Amino acid sequence: MPKGVPPQEFDYKTILRNLPPLPGVYRYFDASGNCLYVGKARDLKKRVSSYFQKSDLSPRIALMVSQVAKLETTVTRSEAEALLLEHNLIKALSPKYNIVFRDDKTYPYLKIGRGDYPRISFYRGGVDRKSSFYGPFPSSSAVRSSIAILQKVFQLRTCDDGVFSNRSRPCLLGQIGRCSAPCVGRVSKEEYAGDVGRAKRFLSGDGTEILSELQEAMSKAAAELRFEDAARERDKIAALSTVLEGQTVETTGGTVDADIIAIALSHGEACVNLAMVRGGRHLGDRAFFPAIGEGAAAEDPGEVLEAFVSHHYENLPIPALVITADSRDPDELSLFLSDIAKRRVPVVRDPQGPRKRWLEMAQANARLALESHIAVSQNEMSRLRQLSDALGMMPESGDLKDFRMECFDISHTAGEATLASCVVFRNGKMDSSEYRRFNIDDVTPGDDYAAMREVITRRYLPASRGEAALPTVVLIDGGRGQVEMAREVFEDLGLDTSRIVGVAKGEGRKVGLETLVFPKGSGRDPLVLGQHSAALMLVAEVRDEAHRFAITGMRARRARVRNRSQLEDIEGVGPKRRARLLARFGGLKGLRNASVEEIETVEGISKKLAEAIYLQLHGEASA
Repeated sequence: MPKGVPPQEFDYKTILRNLPPLPGVYRYFDASGNCLYVGKARDLKKRVSSYFQKSDLSPRIALMVSQVAKLETTVTRSEAEALLLEHNLIKALSPKYNIVFRDDKTYPYLKIGRGDYPRISFYRGGVDRKSSFYGPFPSSSAVRSSIAILQKVFQLRTCDDGVFSNRSRPCLLGQIGRCSAPCVGRVSKEEYAGDVGRAKRFLSGDGTEILSELQEAMSKAAAELRFEDAARERDKIAALSTVLEGQTVETTGGTVDADIIAIALSHGEACVNLAMVRGGRHLGDRAFFPAIGEGAAAEDPGEVLEAFVSHHYENLPIPALVITADSRDPDELSLFLSDIAKRRVPVVRDPQGPRKRWLEMAQANARLALESHIAVSQNEMSRLRQLSDALGMMPESGDLKDFRMECFDISHTAGEATLASCVVFRNGKMDSSEYRRFNIDDVTPGDDYAAMREVITRRYLPASRGEAALPTVVLIDGGRGQVEMAREVFEDLGLDTSRIVGVAKGEGRKVGLETLVFPKGSGRDPLVLGQHSAALMLVAEVRDEAHRFAITGMRARRARVRNRSQLEDIEGVGPKRRARLLARFGGLKGLRNASVEEIETVEGISKKLAEAIYLQLHGEASA
């Protein structure tokens, strides 16, 4: 029997005989019904048979096959459909041996709005047909870099519509030549529209042609003795020339839109580096690290590539070209992408010229990113091991990868807008997807102890926790009093109080001087780890993140309460009038600076109501 073949009670020979030679998805399960692996195939019969009839299986695959007790298959109409189904089943079943890419935040775009004087802006979210969108970009910094170029070369505005509509003089960007100041009429609607059109063409890769047009416009203006206009065109030419000279690697590949995907493997870890080229401009790259399931390991770059492609292009537009050296079958990958895009998407495995340089850059960046990732992971695991040893706390599984820490903090301003935060450290890093905020309304303002009691109760009530296990450590930002509140709640709920650890601030609130305190009755003395302790630095980072998350939430809540109370308490100011006021003056700050006469100019605001609004906003000063 080949190495890795499961026990005979799993009659794989009979199953293999009845499998169809059609595209589809297969799923392996162990004797307990847990999903081991989900895979797709162009030919189910050939693909599944290869697991049970080969003797040269890798150690990971051999181990998996030895555990198979059940097989399920689903026939699909095409291999592309099979790849999509495989991706969905991996998310639903969380198989033990699959390579999985976690859902990431959406990609940013550069947005050019509509109207007589369109605004350029950073945008993240679903696109529509009302505005023009360019991207996606690999990072927010790439978007902002492109916006800076458009400001420098084409002088397009970036201000909000509310600010734009209420300017009486140019802003700082207008004064330093980064905006043509359409808000005060320094440029005509036609001239601004021309700059917007050139900016759109530049983003599409027509930089060289635009440069020629600007040179012709400068010569024409100079010939007609319009020297100020000629000077403006000259400045645009200089700015655009600098940009194009600095992007030689980007401007040699035509105006193609392409994604370059490179895979690096090392020590069972994988990195996918994605470089994006849009309109011939290399926008930068982004590294992805798959979540390797229990028992899984990154061994085959083709498998990693397929997992990434099915995840990445699920909800994103597909470029005209994909370049990668790691595809097991470029034609197969091309068919999959073409089926999703509803057009032909070629996949190039052996590029030449500038495309070859793009791929070499992506491969080098993938190796560097993976080396850095492994080094950081090892350092994080070392700090976590030191903390676990110092506290004497380990996950029930005994595996540090399961170490989970939840940290709580309370924030308010003199008792106003009290809010509690809970941040989560898991898988060796902060997990923002599990962060939670709690509004605290039923306690005496400023009573931090009562606020801590409420948030701990709400977080760990059985109804709130469900079947989830308690974290390894419950970290409290506070000293003995806060810890005692947490201990009392845990005792009332019948929970293990030994998980509670407080972080008492040191002298001068300096990082490194904190003392770790434990619940009353634990028999543990306060623990001072010292300024140079890596474990204490980890605790301080988690504590500081809880503080940041709490204070940003508190400030937002406080602002909502204050803004609402100042306008919503005025009789006669409903949602529509409130929106008109804030739009007219660009926000509450601008409204406070307005006179009664200026407020009265807003549609639907009478003189009497304008006076009431003014008095409401300046009540403290009047008193």
